[in-house]
Amino acid sequence: MGKKRFWILIGIGSLIMIFFILLSNVLEVGEKLRNIHEYLEYSFYVLSVVLLYFLIINPIRVIVLAPTFTVDAMLSDEVKKHKVYKDAARVLLKSESIKDEDKELLKNTMSNQQELRNSLQTVFNTTIKQNIDEAIVSNSKSVLITTALSQNGNLDMISVLTINLKMIKEIVELSGFRPSYPYLAKLSINVMLTSLIAEGIEDVDLSEYMPTKISETMTDIPFLKTISSSIIGGIANSMLTCRVGIVTQKYLYNDNKLLNKKEIRRMAYKDSLKFMPKIITEGLAIFPKGVASLLSRPFRKKAKKQSGEES
Repeated sequence: MGKKRFWILIGIGSLIMIFFILLSNVLEVGEKLRNIHEYLEYSFYVLSVVLLYFLIINPIRVIVLAPTFTVDAMLSDEVKKHKVYKDAARVLLKSESIKDEDKELLKNTMSNQQELRNSLQTVFNTTIKQNIDEAIVSNSKSVLITTALSQNGNLDMISVLTINLKMIKEIVELSGFRPSYPYLAKLSINVMLTSLIAEGIEDVDLSEYMPTKISETMTDIPFLKTISSSIIGGIANSMLTCRVGIVTQKYLYNDNKLLNKKEIRRMAYKDSLKFMPKIITEGLAIFPKGVASLLSRPFRKKAKKQSGEES
């Protein structure tokens, strides 16, 4: 209980810190607008409050109020386990994000604890996982494009923050559940750090945040030096966002224990390799194809190597 309370307090602290960072940026812009006209400043504050609700507060509200699918590791009573699975199945039956055949599968196995567990595992590892994967790729591309085109650190930070929250909200809505409160606290730290990195990413050594192969590629190929640092920063930000999405998915599977830890780790690693070439290629569609192909090449090689080792 003490550890759980600790992580919840850390999560609340992270949210408060994010709020003060946003407030500082809003007041800074408001001061500049005051020099033009005071009504322009007040209008900006009203707009900021509206955006704060829709982009920050509402996603957090949806995430926090969603049910959690947590199976206690110490829960030995099969009747209680069956009840947990049935409650989870009822939530999924109300969802519009899973297929009719998935709902039929859940209904047909509702009376048997082991069969229902297998059905839940099937639905989570096929339809729901596919939907979540698409949400991760889509939001990571949005981060790449937004921060690659932006030339402002504060704007990058706000963009990454809001898109990450939107992605977590979508994952919760698609799965029907949220991670437990300690995991949500850890996620809030991930989101906060990702946003802060985005704010100052042009002033840091990107090789510290990118895979070794990417760093070597940038060093070895001269013409890559002509690529805008904003584009490279956008790729780094999209990688961090992709990681937040995968971590969110990992926490969901940790909670419901439908997969073991080894399966979860392998799935997270494979997904990160699989997503990045697609994110980079589609995100940089407005740039020459050779650039996107070159930057995604190290991920393709790693993914191919991983597939070869498994076969």
